[in-house]
Amino acid sequence: MKTYDLVGIGNAVVDVITQNDDSFLAHMGIEKGIMQLIEQDRAEVLYAAMNDRVQTPGGSVANTIAGAGALGLQTAFIGRVRDDALGRFYAGAMADHGIDFVNPPVAEGDTPTSRSMIFVTPDGERSMNTYLGISTGLSSDDVSGDVAGNARMMFLEGYLFDQDAGKTAFREAARATNAGGGLAGISISDPFCVERHRPDFLSLIKNELGFVIGNEAEVKSLFETDNFEQALSKTADICANVVCTRSGKGVTLIKDGTRIDVAVTPVIPVDATGAGDQFAAGFLFGLSRGADLETCGRMGNLCAGEVISHIGPRPQQDMLAAFKAEGLV
Repeated sequence: MKTYDLVGIGNAVVDVITQNDDSFLAHMGIEKGIMQLIEQDRAEVLYAAMNDRVQTPGGSVANTIAGAGALGLQTAFIGRVRDDALGRFYAGAMADHGIDFVNPPVAEGDTPTSRSMIFVTPDGERSMNTYLGISTGLSSDDVSGDVAGNARMMFLEGYLFDQDAGKTAFREAARATNAGGGLAGISISDPFCVERHRPDFLSLIKNELGFVIGNEAEVKSLFETDNFEQALSKTADICANVVCTRSGKGVTLIKDGTRIDVAVTPVIPVDATGAGDQFAAGFLFGLSRGADLETCGRMGNLCAGEVISHIGPRPQQDMLAAFKAEGLV
């Protein structure tokens, strides 16, 4: 059985990106700067209104897996797509990026492949309208024990925690990875998801996971506090490796009680889509190579800075070369 450096489980979403101004958002009733879940009919309306679309295989953890794969890690992704045009595009595009897309497109049923319409305004802010489609049906049946058990690292997407079957799949995948000697972790993904499932989230982090990655709002939401330092400390009490991205404030990392704060070089954003995802890719690459905490943080910051400098959620530059130029590898 093949051994993977990094396996991700998440929503398999086709990202459809376009640039618009604030007046367009107002006209279409799109709330700026948030990720909003929508139904199929709304998805079709928004898709039809998009001009100069850029289409790419997405999903938060899938973007991280792609970034890590581009850095040279052996990667796989577990997710569900429908056997329709978008689903076949997604599976083929992931394979073209060198990622083992573990699950074949699903032929039965009529729920279509997930897609996210992303509207980017001139200030770099992204407004995401996501139809989750078939992704919400991910369950333990979709998670190969051989794949999870042969992963050196497993990365879970918090968005899938909204489904009971997803929760079960996460626990079983993490346990298989842990049993195989690997390290499992999660992207918190969204504070509202935490609010809906806080006890289960905390139980998973405490009992099954070796690392957690989130932004400041997400980490605060874990313990229902506006005090960042308090939230960070409590998270570190239940998980050995805690990573908190803080936008222009840089990133805070804790490993076994040792804290490092890594500054970030300011970048004028063209498109903030994928910043957190690519930070995770750089960080996990460093972690997989045994780099120290500060180096892992710097790698993540470089990847995040690169991806916000252009349209699209995945890197366009050779980030391994960038790491070498900075003396990180």
